Amino acid sequence: MYPATYRALEIGNIDLNPIVGGVAQTILYFLVGMAVLIAGFVMVDVLTPGKLRQMVFVDRRPNAVILACAMYISLATVIISAIVNSYKQLGQGLVGVAVYGLMGVVLQGVALLTLHIVIPGDFHEHVDEPELHPAAFATAMMLLAVGGVTAAAVS
Repeated sequence: MYPATYRALEIGNIDLNPIVGGVAQTILYFLVGMAVLIAGFVMVDVLTPGKLRQMVFVDRRPNAVILACAMYISLATVIISAIVNSYKQLGQGLVGVAVYGLMGVVLQGVALLTLHIVIPGDFHEHVDEPELHPAAFATAMMLLAVGGVTAAAVS
């Protein structure tokens, strides 16, 4: 018979400080990101007729859903870019994410207002319609483009 051999598993020292710090940073960036997303939702709500929350979550209006989703994706792109390119100091990074995120909200608002002024017809009338309108996709693509350009400018 062969004698049993056991191998010890060396785990080493575990330092939880970086993990705890990372969790705290993640929570803080989450809170700032959520504040920006809420500001974006309010902006789209103000610039479209009716209550966006009602149209999206209760009435299930597809045009409103498309606009809200495009706004979220666009702002999330800006927020992600701002976090990735944020300052090494947490406080400065959080301020940077908030500023660039809110800048994204403002630029999306400007883009929506510009569309309202320069595009013939009134897409605002179609946001609450139960049927999907092609202008919802065009508006969504414009919001995504604004978010992409803003995110690239942050980097």
